[in-house]
Amino acid sequence: MNFRGLRALLQRYNSVLILIGLYLVFAVISPRFSKPQNLINIALQSSITAIVALGLSLPILTGGIDLSVSSTAALAGAISAGLIVRSGWAVFPAISFVLLIGIGIGALVGLLVVLGRLPPFVASLSLMAVGRGLTLVYTEGKPISGLPDAYIALGSGSIGPIPNLVIFLLMLLVITHVLLSRTRYGHHIYAIGGSSDVARLAGIPVGRVTISVYTLSGFTAAFSGVLLTARLWSAQPTAGTGLELEAIAAVVIGGNSLLGGYGNAAGPVIGALIMGGIGNGLNLLRVSSYIQQIVKGLVLIAAVMVDFRSNRKSAVAV
Repeated sequence: MNFRGLRALLQRYNSVLILIGLYLVFAVISPRFSKPQNLINIALQSSITAIVALGLSLPILTGGIDLSVSSTAALAGAISAGLIVRSGWAVFPAISFVLLIGIGIGALVGLLVVLGRLPPFVASLSLMAVGRGLTLVYTEGKPISGLPDAYIALGSGSIGPIPNLVIFLLMLLVITHVLLSRTRYGHHIYAIGGSSDVARLAGIPVGRVTISVYTLSGFTAAFSGVLLTARLWSAQPTAGTGLELEAIAAVVIGGNSLLGGYGNAAGPVIGALIMGGIGNGLNLLRVSSYIQQIVKGLVLIAAVMVDFRSNRKSAVAV
């Protein structure tokens, strides 16, 4: 393998190498970090962010963004809990209903982008504000508790040593990977992210695909809201605050481009595990939570700079 091939290989798997290197460093500094139970805890803590990031990566691959995911998650968790506790709904119908709500919110964002011709940032930011307001109105600013065991088990149970959250994440990872790498739909997503005008000239239904990726993002956001509520044992009116930023960070740190057209399904999961590993390792080292925020912010800045630099070089090469 020549130098150029080695460089391309390292660039392709740089996020994996960063993940391995980071975990090795923390394992040396703090032996507790590498214990199996702690690694499972990291996976558990990173699962919600990773699930949201998987869905969010689809609009990002088309060159868009979806900031409404955090409020969609909070609204879905609140309504599902309210339907069960206040109205006596069974668990499955309540969850199915809020997943449809998530699909509807995502589709609305997509329609605002495609038909309303709003920038994705503005469209999703507006829906984020609406979703937050609806959540506070529905919950009256108070937690909704008293959820049944069947609901709580979704976020707090496990199959053997593997938490249910991790199992759900792995299932969504496989589905997303197949969707992006093995279907024509996935190729259309990459094409739109590369150039929507060229994709349109090639006969790709850009509008329909764009609406669909926001719809899928809304679905995963609502699903994550249910899981977050189950993990917390109650629906919190402010649940998921900042989740959209954590998910965006996971997508970018995992190597997927914010400019669209480049990335894969594994990237957001790897990015979430990197962020989770940093937080867990710094906690074991008893580093202040304020310092942790600074470190995570610096990591995100570095990832974005690498992303933009790589895209700039690609543009020059073309």
